[in-house]
Amino acid sequence: MSVVLITGSCGLVGSESVEFFISKGFDVIGIDNNSRLKFFGKDGDINWIRNNLIKSYKNYIHKNIDIRNYPALEKIFQKYKNSIKLIIHSAAQPSHDWAKKRPFVDFNINALGTLNLLNLTKKYSYNAPFIFMSTNKVYGDNPNLLPLRELNSRWEILKKHKYFRGINESMSLDNSIHSFFGASKCYADLIVQEYGKNDGLKTVCFRASCITGPNHSGAKLHGFLSYLVKSSLKKKTYSVIGYKGKQVRDNIHSYDLTKCFWNYFKKPRIGEIYNIGGGRKSNCSVIEALNYVESLANIKVKKIYHKTNRVGDHIWYVTNTKKFIKHYPNWKQEYRTKKIIEELIYSFQ
Repeated sequence: MSVVLITGSCGLVGSESVEFFISKGFDVIGIDNNSRLKFFGKDGDINWIRNNLIKSYKNYIHKNIDIRNYPALEKIFQKYKNSIKLIIHSAAQPSHDWAKKRPFVDFNINALGTLNLLNLTKKYSYNAPFIFMSTNKVYGDNPNLLPLRELNSRWEILKKHKYFRGINESMSLDNSIHSFFGASKCYADLIVQEYGKNDGLKTVCFRASCITGPNHSGAKLHGFLSYLVKSSLKKKTYSVIGYKGKQVRDNIHSYDLTKCFWNYFKKPRIGEIYNIGGGRKSNCSVIEALNYVESLANIKVKKIYHKTNRVGDHIWYVTNTKKFIKHYPNWKQEYRTKKIIEELIYSFQ
């Protein structure tokens, strides 16, 4: 029996990973307690994804477990031990705003939950690669110190700058405002590396920019493109928060990300980190995303602008994926921003 253990299995990344690895012939144990319902209300509810996975795949086993519950997690590791061939840890509290209100809960989920899984992997499934979904928020607001210029619809970095092709792993994590969410994910990112460098586990941190796809239950506090498209189609007023709506995000489709996991799984490395995202091939500002939706859906989006930005929010972030591509040249990025938004519009109509 070959098992892939996936936390956050009913979220965007987790559910995409479930389907992908089942298609490769693995049995999948999914851990998800639908905490998004508590975080974000009914917009964040992912029970529909859980039900679809259970109905569609006989070799999907669902466990309604909180990753803070060490004894419950240990029972799974004790049962499957070396049959676990891969751990994909995508469970998290993903919202800046929510973390600010409940910092202890946020830290316990993102930091201590990750530590639980690492320790159990070391104890029972040492040879299984451990994939951690980190975030570009580990860099805090350091990207905001870059030399940017204001264009009609976006902020853009100077062409002569070393990060023009995107931000790579050389950016510092220090001397910046991270937000409580960024800080808890930063701890998790570092401890994942430590279990690799110190204990020899095959660990990797994917420091992702915006991730999206049709399985994203976009909510106001989380899920940039998904929530933007969904609220626009429902004719709700979309709140543009700070930076005149010209802040830039690169966007990677969950399927392209899952293919990163597959490439790493086939040739794992120890204590590795990769910046991963849409890069120069797939990025947009908030204004540009709204324009895409208006054009592709033939609607007029209601929007309201707020001058004050979120603490630690990035003005411009585009990922440089050169390091990952160098290590895994067979990985190919299929989705661009327009194609992603077209798919989201189709899924919500």
